[in-house]
This record gives sequence, structure tokens and C-alpha cells, in this order.
Amino acid sequence: MKNVFSILLLAFVGTVSAQTGPDVIVDAKGNREIEPAFRVTEAPKIIDTVKATKVASYPFLVYQAPTKIFLDTIEAASVETKEKLQQLYPFYVKVGMGSVLMPLGELYFNSTRSRAYNYGLHVKHLSSFGDVKDRNKITYAPAQFDNTDLSLFGKINQSNYNLAGAFNYKNNGFHYYGIPVDSIPKDSIAQRYQQFGGNIDFTGNRGDTTTLNYKLGAAYNFFDTKKPQPDSLAIWRVREHNFKFNSRLWYLNKSETFYGDLGVRYNGYRYGIADSVRTPSDSGLVANNTIIDFRPGVLSRFLDNKLKVDVGLQLSVDIHQKTKVYVYPMIDFQLSLFNDIFIPYLGVRGGLTQNTYRSLSTINPFLVSMMYLQNEHNPYEAFGGFKGTLTKRLSFNIGASFGRYLNKAFFINDSLQMNKFTLVYDTVNITRIEGSMSYQMNEKLKIDGIGRFYSYQTKNQAFAWNMPQLQFVLRGSYNLYDKFLLKIDGLLESGRKALVYAPGTGVLQENGQYYKNLGFIADFNLGFEYRYNPRVSAFIQFNNLAAQRYNRWYNYPVLPFQVLGGITARF
Repeated sequence: MKNVFSILLLAFVGTVSAQTGPDVIVDAKGNREIEPAFRVTEAPKIIDTVKATKVASYPFLVYQAPTKIFLDTIEAASVETKEKLQQLYPFYVKVGMGSVLMPLGELYFNSTRSRAYNYGLHVKHLSSFGDVKDRNKITYAPAQFDNTDLSLFGKINQSNYNLAGAFNYKNNGFHYYGIPVDSIPKDSIAQRYQQFGGNIDFTGNRGDTTTLNYKLGAAYNFFDTKKPQPDSLAIWRVREHNFKFNSRLWYLNKSETFYGDLGVRYNGYRYGIADSVRTPSDSGLVANNTIIDFRPGVLSRFLDNKLKVDVGLQLSVDIHQKTKVYVYPMIDFQLSLFNDIFIPYLGVRGGLTQNTYRSLSTINPFLVSMMYLQNEHNPYEAFGGFKGTLTKRLSFNIGASFGRYLNKAFFINDSLQMNKFTLVYDTVNITRIEGSMSYQMNEKLKIDGIGRFYSYQTKNQAFAWNMPQLQFVLRGSYNLYDKFLLKIDGLLESGRKALVYAPGTGVLQENGQYYKNLGFIADFNLGFEYRYNPRVSAFIQFNNLAAQRYNRWYNYPVLPFQVLGGITARF
């Protein structure tokens, strides 16, 4: 303390002296104690004055109550009914005769009830030996015909797959009778189409959802026409090989189905010897055509399966004289309203149609042998409408469509052989408006009516030859006590026009082309059947009730009113 006082005194004296005199330097000794340094080892932290309450933990107590299982037997359910399963008979035979010497014969054979196997046979024959007259009672060239069809089929149904197959044979003999002269030798205008083939389909049933399913199918058909005379010219006839392969893969995941279709279509047409001439108007032709189709898409379901949207596209490769690739839209919307009472639909589609001699002959059999075949290209067709049910027995459909078609085939009379038809191709826009109504009261009464209106806009031809403008179809059946059966079907059609090559009676002209109106078609058929017992019945059929000798094709009037009757038997 003494030392500290001395230091303070000297500092005070020095300070005072500094203000009045020179500096004074003092040299002295002292003892200063310094505390030892230390290191803070704790990390800094915030000290809160509010202390958090500890969270209490309550562990679950595992307690297993003792349980007992009692097994009891359940009696099998029983259904009491007086009805029995209808007895099935493997054979069905139908035999009849028409008023114009028209014999009819038909045979069915089918396996009876079986969960795993189904197989059968169907044979049908119908022929006519009558003459055909026009509305002026002029008898045409011999018009006899005969049709025989044979079909063998079978199917195997298993839990994990389905296998089905069929073999078909058709024999159709007829005459090119479109000449109003009855003295023409029938052998000179005779023709016969024969075809045989088969198909097989395999479906793998691997499951409903989250499983890839598949279906494979193949078909082959051979078609040929009558051999000409003499035998040295046998090659101068139509021979056609047609092969198809198709496959589908689909995968269902929740509300969406993903699918992909892949197919191949081949048609080989032969007539005579390629690049050779038999007569100035008859030359050989060989044409091969292959089409490869690929169609991926997805089908989505929304709003509890009330809204269905199918979106995809189709890629078609047409391998002909030149290889062409087409892409078609495939879009379809459908919405169910008010419990399927009202269902609007809308979509766009397209496709490539392979025209073959066989497919064209099913529409019009009176064709020339040498035929230039082109595929029909439909780049788009927009459609829409609505359908539904008015009551539990009455349903309806109203729709319309507009499409564009390239290489649309129309039948016209051959300029050198007027009793035969050839093809003319054109680009055409087609508008179709359709309405239908159906009524069904159980299996007792069924009535269907369909009305269609067509509008054609052709590019080169004056009209869409032999195509109807207005069409109405009626079908109905009535079953009284399962004893008396009544059936009716009818066709009303108008607006068809045929191309002709010279002016004449009833011939009109449009855009430098001559044509004739083919008139109105009113063709109704009425059938009546009386069942003596479940195994034997008798039938009678009235065809062409209006007795119209209308021209289905130009210069081809149909048979007038006919009566066909016979019996049926099951055993």
C-alpha cells in the first residue's frame, strides 16, 4: 500500500510540474502480481429462463386376449324349380321347295352341352331353275344358279386359354343373265366360284389385371373361277390366294387398358399369264399386295366407368407396285349419363381396306375376270351421335359421319361385255346420317328399324354408281306361345344410278356421262313357322311380297314373288 501511495504522489507531482516546469524522470523498482490465464472449455449456448417440460412416454402394453374358433357346417343351397334344362339335339335338318323350282336343304350338327369342347358341322344348299323376266315380261338369258356352303368348326375352352378353328368351303354356280335374250346357250354365260380356307385363333387367359394377355389368329383362303374351254386355256381363270395374320397384346392396370395390334394381310391375284395377251380385249395380269398394320393405343375409364376414352393410331404399310406408309387417327369418346339412358359418343377413325376379287364378288358376282385391284384409302372419318334407352324395352341410336375415301371402288357395266361389271375408282366424300330404333319384349316380340341417308361428292365421276341415297331396313319377329313364329324383313332403297355409254330411252346426262336411274326398291319377305312339337315344325316363306322386278344391278332384274315351304326336324 505504501508503494502504491508513493507512485500516485509522484504521478500527481509530475503532472503539476509538467504544467509549470521541465519533465522529471523517476527510475524505481516495483512488484506487480498478474493472475494466471486460463482457457474456457465450454461451447457457447443460449440460456433460456423458461424451462421446457419433459414429454411423458407411455409405452403400449401388449395384451392378447384368448380367442377360440368354432367350425360349423353350412348346408348346400338348393333351388326348387319345376323347369328343366331344355334337351339339346345334335342334329337339325331343314328341307324345302320353292315355287320356281327352288330346292332348299340345310343340315346342322353340333355337340351338346360341354364346358370344355364345342364342335359342329353346317351344310346348306339352295338352287333355282326358274327364268327371270323384267317389268315388261321380257325373258332374259338363262338365270339358273346354285349355292352350296360347308363349314366345320370347333373350340376348346380352358381356364388359361381358348383355341378355336374352322374350315369353310363354298361353291357358287350362276350365269351372266343380264341380256334380254332367252335363246343364248347357257354354257356360254356360265360361271362358277369355288373357295376353301380356314382360320385358327388362340387366346391366352393369364389374368384380368396387371398381367399381359395376348391373342393370335391366322386365316387362309383360296379362290378360283371356272376353267375355260378348251383345257389348254385352263390357266386363263382367276386364282387368288389370301392370307391374314393378326395379334393383340393388352395390359389392364387399374382403370386403363394398354393394347397393341400387329397384323399382316397378303393377297395374290392371278389371271392368265402375266404380260401376255390371249385376245385383243383379254390380257394376263398378276398382282401381289401385302399390308402391314400396327395399332397401339390406350383405353381409359373414368367416373366409375361412365366415361370411356380410347386413343390410339394405326400405321399401315402398303406394299404394292410402290410402297406407301399411312397413319390413321383412332380416337373414340363415350359418356354414359343417367344410368345408360343417354350415351353421347364422338370420334375420328381411318383405315386401309384391301380390295380382293373374292370380297368384291360377294357384293356383285357378275364381274369380269381381269380386274385391276387397288386398296381403298380412308384418311379420316369423323363420327358422332348419341344412343340410349327410352324404356327397358325401347332403345335408339342417332348418329352421323363424314369421311374422305381415295380409290373408292364403284361397279359399272363393262363397255365390251354389258352383262359383266368392272370397277372404276374415284375420290369421294361421303356424309351419312343414320337413325335406328329397337323394341324387344323378352323373346316374344322384336322389332328393329334403321334409316340411312347418304350424300356423295365425287371428284371425277358424275355420281357414286350403284350406291343408294336413301335406305330403310326393317326386321321383326313374333313368338306366340312358342308355337307360332312370325318373321318379317324388308328393304326400301332409292337414289341408285348406273353408268351407260350411249343415249337412249330413260337415259340422262350429267357432266358428259350418260346414266339411268335404277328405280325404287321395295322388297319385303314374310316367314311363318308352326311348331308341331319341340322337334318337328313346318314353315312357309313369302319372298318379294311387292312382286317387284327391280334391277339390283343394271340389266339384272331379280326374281318376282316366290313361295318357299318345307319342314324342319331335330334329332
